[in-house]
Amino acid sequence: MLEAGFWGLVAGSALVVGALLGYLVRVAAGVVAGVMAFGSGVLISAVSFELIAEAHERGGIVPTAVGALIGASVYTGANVLLARRGAQHRKRSGGQTSEAEQAGSGTAIALGALLDGIPESIVIGTSLVGGGGVSAVTVAAVFISNVPEGLSSAAGMRAAGRTRKYVFVLWSGIAVISALSAVFGYAVAGGLSPAVLAAITALAGGAILCMVADTMIPEAFAGTRLWIGLVTVIGFLTAFGLSHA
Repeated sequence: MLEAGFWGLVAGSALVVGALLGYLVRVAAGVVAGVMAFGSGVLISAVSFELIAEAHERGGIVPTAVGALIGASVYTGANVLLARRGAQHRKRSGGQTSEAEQAGSGTAIALGALLDGIPESIVIGTSLVGGGGVSAVTVAAVFISNVPEGLSSAAGMRAAGRTRKYVFVLWSGIAVISALSAVFGYAVAGGLSPAVLAAITALAGGAILCMVADTMIPEAFAGTRLWIGLVTVIGFLTAFGLSHA
């Protein structure tokens, strides 16, 4: 359980790292977009080989399909609500976000980070069930995807007049919630039947895949254009290689 919390905190700490970069360094939008494209490929690989495939092996096609569709539906509904409150571009760098979006989106961005991070962290926890090691691919994918989100938030909240203390306390708190979500995933998964555990794993996979399609790939395309396909494939192959090493 402690190990699950540790790895959940490691993945969530990328939000704080990104926020620090957003305050101290002017990161070019193209660089952020490149990281986003690479992270998209890593996450697609993790969903395919670490989540959906594992869910299918545990419970079969029906729990896997039902779980993935529920995860995607819940994520989409919540994402629509958050987009209306100013969190539509929460994974963009500050230079890509309009002043109108920056001015009123602090709470929505924070809730968006929770929406993205909770299923990711639960998966990290469930990967430890049965005495196996943590999924390094999933942790790396979550970490990479969280950096631009923290960077965007810091730039946007600073423009909206938020203090440095407010920003770092907020994102540190979300990192802690990510750790607790990983602990929850480990604690709950241990007593579930294979079919239910498969559905939960697939639910997280569906939510993550939906997040990649809704937020990460569009923002990566905005900055990399013709290079997004190549960078995404490199990220996918990197994660594939790690998962089969």
